[in-house]
Amino acid sequence: MRKESGMGNLCHALRASVLLLCGLCANAALAAPDEIQVYTDEMNAPGEFGLEQHINYTLSGTQLPDYPGQLPSQHLLQLTPEFSYGLSSSLEAGLYLPMALAADGNSYLNGLRLRLKYIAPRAGSEGWFYGANVEAGRSHLRISESPSGMELRPLLGYRAPDWLLSFNPILNAALEGVDQQPRFEPALKSSYRVWAGVHAGLECYGEYGVLNALLPASQRAHTLYGVIDVATPRFDVNFGIGHGLANAADAWVLKAIVALPLK
Repeated sequence: MRKESGMGNLCHALRASVLLLCGLCANAALAAPDEIQVYTDEMNAPGEFGLEQHINYTLSGTQLPDYPGQLPSQHLLQLTPEFSYGLSSSLEAGLYLPMALAADGNSYLNGLRLRLKYIAPRAGSEGWFYGANVEAGRSHLRISESPSGMELRPLLGYRAPDWLLSFNPILNAALEGVDQQPRFEPALKSSYRVWAGVHAGLECYGEYGVLNALLPASQRAHTLYGVIDVATPRFDVNFGIGHGLANAADAWVLKAIVALPLK
């Protein structure tokens, strides 16, 4: 019981860090991407295929493009199937096919991305986990000024019977164009089991600017999501509603991820 109490204090402290991170003022624009997710230690079993359907809808967003050819986010529905395969107990490969349905009724295929995820082996009773995810792919001008880019997503977290905490200090970089400097976009998740198979919590996504010249706190962007995670024997669902703090580009965003093992 004493050990559980100590872990509870740690979890409360890390949960408070989510609120602190997301409570900072923000002036930079942060539009909702096609994938809104904090990575954890979840992996496909070796030889197992999986499908995650990412669904994001911007209730209140930008109505004018930030650059010529960009799709404004207002009432934009993004549908991104993600196919995955367990290469081993520590490695998982994935493929994204970002698609979108714009407010004018037109639908678009917006690119293709590949990823490789690694989670370090650990004992079954060990709560701490760490690893990394690397993505690279092509994007249409509708969603990115750079036709190609990559993402490095280290991940560190702790999983307990009732708590899940995960931090992703993400680096995003364009591979073409004038500005190819990596940008720091941290993401943080804290959730608590409210009953069997159901967790409730918070996810926070930030944009801090170029890594070697981070924006001052008053110019950083954050979006805070209240989320529900439901795990069933046949599928898992992550559902959330996000609010852009201060001057974030999108004021309100709905998101859902439906995960299905393909056996």
